[in-house]
Amino acid sequence: MINVTKTFFPPIEEFNKQVQRIWDNQWLTNRGSLVLELEQKLEDFLGLDQSKIIIMNNGTFPIQVALKVLAKGGEVITTPFSYVATTAAIVWENCTPVFVDINPKNLTIDESKIEAAITENTTCILATHVFGNPCNVEEIDRIAKKFNLKVIYDAAHCFGVEYKGKSIFEYGDVSTCSFHATKLFHTGEGGALFTKDRELFHRCFFSHNFGHKGQTDFHGLGINGKISELQAAIGLAVLPHMESIINSRKQVVQLYNNHLDFSKLSKLKLREETQWNYSYYPIVFDEQVTVALVQKALNEQNIFPRRYFYPSLNSLPYVKHEIMPNSDEIASRILCLPLFDSLDSKIVLTIIKMINSLLKC
Repeated sequence: MINVTKTFFPPIEEFNKQVQRIWDNQWLTNRGSLVLELEQKLEDFLGLDQSKIIIMNNGTFPIQVALKVLAKGGEVITTPFSYVATTAAIVWENCTPVFVDINPKNLTIDESKIEAAITENTTCILATHVFGNPCNVEEIDRIAKKFNLKVIYDAAHCFGVEYKGKSIFEYGDVSTCSFHATKLFHTGEGGALFTKDRELFHRCFFSHNFGHKGQTDFHGLGINGKISELQAAIGLAVLPHMESIINSRKQVVQLYNNHLDFSKLSKLKLREETQWNYSYYPIVFDEQVTVALVQKALNEQNIFPRRYFYPSLNSLPYVKHEIMPNSDEIASRILCLPLFDSLDSKIVLTIIKMINSLLKC
C-alpha cells in the first residue's frame, strides 16, 4: 500500500539510545532534559535569529494558545483552504472565523481581500502557509500594523522552509508548526509555537503549563500542552536525518515535475525567494471529474493520494457558510500525490504514467 505520506522511522538503536537516557534520568514529563535539548537543537537547525520555540503536545494546541492570548474572543480573518484544525481552533476558542478567499496560484490567503473583511471586532489574522508555500507576509504585516491586529501563521507544513533568507517561523506575532507523524520532521505527535516577542513568549509558555509560576503560585490561566520525554526522544532520533529526508523527497518532486503532463493540470506556484521543504505535492486538474477518475485508478493499484484540502472550510457545519469561489473551486480539483523519503522511483513513474494516460482520455 502506497499512502500519500509515510512516517519516517529512525534506526531503532538511535531511538533506544534516547530512551535509555529517559530511564537513566527517571523523568518522563514536565519538560525534562530531552525536551530542553530538542528545543535548543531545533532552534539551531532552523537557524532562528530572534524567535524562540515552545514545543507542545500536538500541532493544533499552539494555535489554540495563540488565539487564547491574542484573539480575545474576537473575529479572526482566516483562510478557507487549510486543514480543518485551523478553523476548528478558532471556533473552539470562542472566536469567529471570517473567511477571505485564496490566490488560485499559490493557494494562500489573498492579501488584497483582507482589508475589506476587517471590522471593529477583528482582533487577529490567522493565515496558513499552504503546503509550505509562504503567504505574502510583507503585505499581511502592513495591514496588521495599519489596523492594530495580531498575526498568527499556521505553518504546520513549513518545517525547514526559509523565506528571503530566514526561517518562515520568524514571521508574524506567532508561528506554529506540527510535528505529527505524517510531517517532514516529527515527534510522533507534537507541535511547536514560535515567537520573537519575549513578553508574548512568557504568556504562551505559562499558558501551556497550567499557568505555573513555581509549584504553588501562578502567572495566570493555563492548561496542559506539554510534550513528554518519549516524544522528544523520537524527535532527537529523527532530527539528524533531516538533510537526507529532504534530499530524497526533492528527487521524488523532480520526477513529478519532469514527467507529468501539465497541459491539463497545474502545480503549486511557489512564492519567489522561497527555499521550500518538499513537504507535499499537490496538483490541480482542469476538471473535477478527472480527480475522481485518477483517484479511483490509483486506489485500484493500492496507491492512495489525498484530496488535501477538501472540502473548503467555509462549508463546515459550525461556521457561517459563504461562497469562496477560488477556494471552493481549487478544493474540488486538487489532489496531493504520494511523497515521502523512501518512495521508490519506479512507483513514482507508475503514478505519473497512469495520470498522464488518464489525462488523454
